Amino acid sequence: MKSLYELKDGSIVSSTSEQANILVYTTPTEPEKHELMETLQLDQHDLESALDPDEISRVDVTPDYIYTIWKRPNNVSFEQALKFEVSSLGLFLQKDKLTIILGESTAPFGYREFHGVTSLGGVTLKLFLHTIHHFLGHLKVIKQINAELQSKLNLTMENRYLLQMFTLGESLIYYLNALEANSLVLTKVRASAEKIGFSQDEIEMIDDIIIEHKQCTRQTQILSSVLSGLMEARGSIVNNNMNLLLKNLTLINVVFLPLNLLASIGGMSEFSMMTGRVHWSIAYPILLLTMIGLGWATYVLIVRKIERVHLKPRKISLVRTFRKKLGLKAR
Repeated sequence: MKSLYELKDGSIVSSTSEQANILVYTTPTEPEKHELMETLQLDQHDLESALDPDEISRVDVTPDYIYTIWKRPNNVSFEQALKFEVSSLGLFLQKDKLTIILGESTAPFGYREFHGVTSLGGVTLKLFLHTIHHFLGHLKVIKQINAELQSKLNLTMENRYLLQMFTLGESLIYYLNALEANSLVLTKVRASAEKIGFSQDEIEMIDDIIIEHKQCTRQTQILSSVLSGLMEARGSIVNNNMNLLLKNLTLINVVFLPLNLLASIGGMSEFSMMTGRVHWSIAYPILLLTMIGLGWATYVLIVRKIERVHLKPRKISLVRTFRKKLGLKAR
């Protein structure tokens, strides 16, 4: 789909004129691809690079034009799989025209970053800045999702939330790779700023963009390191929750074991014979209370035994630490 825009009073507005100086091709059709290759003198490889999400960011600077492959985050739909991905876009900047090639969505000219733009070079730089802010917005969302998954992991015994965390970690690696590739593009654009024809204000804007880009890259590195570093600990939490469940189930089984043993040995007929002189309305409530008392006593004994086993090594360790600090010999 081809869209036309033009600069007007410091804003980018939609246009219907063929003289529009900003052309946006979103998922271009075959006729539009042929039109791009003819008008921009692009080969098939350069055109497909702008639509390939796995293409590495790069910039080609010539006296007549600047061709840039830039990485940006995709819009995320939480109705689908919880995955953050990146895509590529192509920027073909000429003296009197800017052509943008997108693989999906539309050009984000309605955002605040594009207010006050006065030149085509400024539009390109504003697009770089908007991409950085887009990355930062996704990082905030990833932090919130990570915190929510962490709270669910503390109570769950499933691997579903852990797998979602693995997906977030994978997305951050893709983000970090894209940001580092974009950093090389910004460095080359800054080195060729005078040759490209950027004004002094635009050169200062490039410096500001580079600073914000470094901060965004640093935040991505930190979040990726934290997420990957705690992944093993979070897996241990899931295993610990499972162990606690098995422990409680085993405890219940042990509590009912002597009760089942007594009931199996005696049986209801034997009990009726032994309590033949006592009315059943008295004998059976006594049996029920006896079973409850025996089960409770078994539960208390087992719990105390488990606590004693767990606390004893800790007490010994604390005593040894205390003696070591006082310089006393352990007995």
